[in-house]
Amino acid sequence: MLLRRTTPTAPRRRWTTVLAAALLGAGLLSGCGSGSDSGKAADGDGASPAAAGAFPVTVEHAFGATEVTKAPERVVTVGYTDDQAVLALGTRPVGMVDQYPNPPGRSPDINTQWPWVKDAWGDARPEVVMSNGDSGPDYEKIAALRPDLIIAVYSEIDKAGYEKLSRIAPTVGRTRAEKEPFSAPWQDNARHIAAALGKAEEGAALVEGIQDKLDAARADHPEFADRTAVALSWYKDSVAPFTTTDVRGRLVTGIGFQGVTEIDEIADGGFYTVLSPERIDLVDVDHLFVVNDRADQEALKKFELFANLPAVKQGNVSYLLDSEGPAVGAAMSQGTLLSLPYAIDELVASVRP
Repeated sequence: MLLRRTTPTAPRRRWTTVLAAALLGAGLLSGCGSGSDSGKAADGDGASPAAAGAFPVTVEHAFGATEVTKAPERVVTVGYTDDQAVLALGTRPVGMVDQYPNPPGRSPDINTQWPWVKDAWGDARPEVVMSNGDSGPDYEKIAALRPDLIIAVYSEIDKAGYEKLSRIAPTVGRTRAEKEPFSAPWQDNARHIAAALGKAEEGAALVEGIQDKLDAARADHPEFADRTAVALSWYKDSVAPFTTTDVRGRLVTGIGFQGVTEIDEIADGGFYTVLSPERIDLVDVDHLFVVNDRADQEALKKFELFANLPAVKQGNVSYLLDSEGPAVGAAMSQGTLLSLPYAIDELVASVRP
């Protein structure tokens, strides 16, 4: 299983390799990149027509400020889930990151086939410019795509990486308020990307719609407010809970459950932590959301300390497949404008009355 940040799947790359996988992405520098020639895409190469929006726009980010002078036609996303925000706002990126490893020989790419993105991608086949676990993006491949805008928000691109990207095309990095890669609320990331696309109002409306959906879930299930809950994965033969600041943890509390902030303290700035046997008490809660594919779920069920938790004995566990089947775990981990409506519905439905 991959621990992804979100990204990212095992618990969104953030599980070392895929843990690590998701971790890749981030950073932003000061200054704005010089735009490269952005001729119109050839028919069938996946580029979108320029979307209407308010331009020029200047977007402040962790590395400075970037000016986007006109509606971009060829967008490359370097953040693990940035492609989904761009898709939600009407543009199909020509390049993207594979957050979940695509099975060898599989086509189309699994990352374009999730239930919540498949229709938005349609027949477009974006170029993969980085895969979860890579040390960084393929700059030559990005340059060959002739982007007129690069989005590196849900990413850990560092200053040097940002500068390289900026020499290819104007680049927007993560939000200025984000102290650690992947720590910004999904709402902030969505609004940030919408601003770069000249669609700040549309982005705000989409965020508000998802917040309304979360509010409705809480209103429909007031019983959640009196219960504690944790999202976790089975990782390297250990129980690995996500923090309340991780996108999965935010979703659990978003629908109304109480989180366990002591996990945040032990994680010490990380998005998850691996529990030693003596700290299994941290996941002794009223409800557990397990994000893993089948093999890891079965291994976790055989772990005696987990099996003896009251919530497990009472059947108060939601086993959510990560990249398999309905891939609810992937939808949670990605936490995007496209995946969250799906994830909220499935998460609420998974809780036994």
